[in-house]
Amino acid sequence: MRHRVQKISKLGRKADHRGLLIRNLATSLIEREKIQTSAAKAKALQPVFERLVVNLKKKPDDREAIRYLKSILLTEKAQKKALGELKKKYADRKSGFTRITPLGVQKGDATPKVQIELI
Repeated sequence: MRHRVQKISKLGRKADHRGLLIRNLATSLIEREKIQTSAAKAKALQPVFERLVVNLKKKPDDREAIRYLKSILLTEKAQKKALGELKKKYADRKSGFTRITPLGVQKGDATPKVQIELI
């Protein structure tokens, strides 16, 4: 029996670095609407992004939701886009806001490469 199994991969980084990496990926995903990254990073980003959108949908004008949004997203541009476009875009959708598509492997280290995009 495996107790305390990690639900999210550590990605070979310490907690602070890993947190900032996920925040940076979430910001890039909102600004560009699709990004290419490794499979492990995309799988770690997906639940954080889903939680962000669901929180934004439940309480769109609540200060708590806006503070949470600002704690995750790094740039003002991404925050405005999330509050404006994403809230309207996913108003009728309950979950499944992102899609992960495999692209092959990276040349240098043969890591599985994927594209994560907004649906």
